[in-house]
Amino acid sequence: MLTSPFRPICLSAVTFALCLFGVFSSADAAEKRLNVLFIAVDDMNNDLGCYGHDQVYSPNIDRLAQSGTRFDRAYCQFPLCSPSRTSIMTGLRPDATTVYDLKKHFRKVLPEVVTMPQAFAKAGYFTARVGKIYHYGNPGQIGTNGLDDAPSWQVRINPSGRDKKEENLLTNHTPKRGLGSSLSFMAAEGTDEEQTDGIVATEAIRLMEEHRDEPFFIAAGFYRPHCPYIAPKKYFEHYPIGKVPVWSNDFPEVKQVPQWALASNKPWPWLGVNPQQLQEAQQAYWATISFVDAQVGRLMDALDRLELRENTVVVFWSDHGYHFGAHGLVKKQSLFEQSARVPFIISAPGQKQIGTHTGRTVELVDVYPTLTDLCGIEAPQNLAGESLVPLLNDPEATWDKPALTQTIRGPKMMGYSLRTERYRLTKWGDDGLELYDYETDPNELHNLANDPEHAELVKELSAKLTNLRN
Repeated sequence: MLTSPFRPICLSAVTFALCLFGVFSSADAAEKRLNVLFIAVDDMNNDLGCYGHDQVYSPNIDRLAQSGTRFDRAYCQFPLCSPSRTSIMTGLRPDATTVYDLKKHFRKVLPEVVTMPQAFAKAGYFTARVGKIYHYGNPGQIGTNGLDDAPSWQVRINPSGRDKKEENLLTNHTPKRGLGSSLSFMAAEGTDEEQTDGIVATEAIRLMEEHRDEPFFIAAGFYRPHCPYIAPKKYFEHYPIGKVPVWSNDFPEVKQVPQWALASNKPWPWLGVNPQQLQEAQQAYWATISFVDAQVGRLMDALDRLELRENTVVVFWSDHGYHFGAHGLVKKQSLFEQSARVPFIISAPGQKQIGTHTGRTVELVDVYPTLTDLCGIEAPQNLAGESLVPLLNDPEATWDKPALTQTIRGPKMMGYSLRTERYRLTKWGDDGLELYDYETDPNELHNLANDPEHAELVKELSAKLTNLRN
C-alpha cells in the first residue's frame, strides 16, 4: 500500500484548531480558509522599534507586532540568502537540501520535494510571488527569476525600479567588491513607488485585490535592506549622521575565538573600511529599514481596506541577521547572535493573545508546519520544524526545542551553532569551540568553551546539537 507523503490531518483536528483560535463558527469552518500574506525582507537584523531599538523608525512593523506575536529568539538555519531561503521554503535543514552557496538549486538534489507554496496550491490556494522569495542575486539579478522555483507559483512577478537604473550614482566604500557584497549606498530622488521595493508592494496589493474572493498565498519579497543601501532621501532624515554610532577598532574578545568565527570578513575588521565609512553605511542601512517598513505599512493598510485582515495570516521574516560593527564584522555568514538571529512576527486571526512576545527559541524551519497547521492543510511528513501555534496561544508555553544554525568555510569546514534560551554552543569541525552565556554576557565577549567549570554544559549542549542535526 502506498503511503502519503503528507502528514494526515483528520477533520476533527482541523475543526478543533479553528475553534481553538476562534476564527470561524463550526458551520462555516469547512468552507472558509485563511489566506497567507508572506512578507520576506533581505538581510534585515533586529534593529527595529518593536525589538527595543531606540533609534530605528519602524512604526508599521511595530504595528504588525502589536497585532500578533513577536518572536524574540528566532534563528535562521544558514546566514546566507540561498541556503536560508531554500530551508524555510522546503521546511528542511541545509544538510538535507545540501544548498550551502548561492548557485545550487535544491531541485537538483530533491526534484520531488513539496515546497510550502506547493502544499497550499495542492489545497486549492492561489499562489503568487512578487520579488525575492527564493534566491537570486541582489542587485545583479533584479528583474529576473534568478534561482526561483517555478513549480511553487501560479504567478511570478519580477519588479525592477529606479534604484536598479541609477546604480551608477552610488557611493561605494568597497569598490573592489561586487555591489551585492559591498558597503554602498544612495539617498535616492523620487518616490517610494519608483523603487523596486515600492513596486513589490504595489504588485502584491494588486494581487490581493484580484484574488480577494479565493484563498491565497501571496509572497511579497522585499530587496532591502540588502546592499546597496538605497532609499528615498526622506528616510535618511530619521538618522542624522551625528547620532549614528561610531565604532572604535578595539575587539579584545576576538582573541578568544577560533579563526573560523571571524572568517566571514576579509579583510578584517569591517572589510577594510574605516569607522567613519562604516558610520555612513550604517545610516543608509537604517534608512532602508525605514523605507521597507513603509512598504509593509502599505500592505497592511491594503488588507484593512480590502477587509481581508480578519481572514489572513501575516508572516514577517528576514532570511538572516546582519552585523554592523560588533566583533569587527559587517554583513552575514557568521555564527554570532547578530548574524543568526532574525526578526520574525506572526499575526493570525483569532489567536488567543495579541501584542505579545515570546522568548522561546524558534527557527525559520518552523514556519512551514506553522502555516499549514493554522490553515488546516496537509504538510509533508518529513518537515524538520514544529508548529508554533502553541506559542501563538500562550507565549510562555512549555517549549524545549533549541535552534540550529550552520555555515561553511571553504569547501569542507562546516560550523554548527546551537542556541537555547540562555546559551549558544558553536562547533567548528574539530578545530574550534565557542560557548556564550547570554544571561551574563549578551554581547558575546567571553568564550567559556575552555573553562573547566563549563565542561559538563559543553557536553550536554554538544549532545543536543548532534541530536538536532540528526
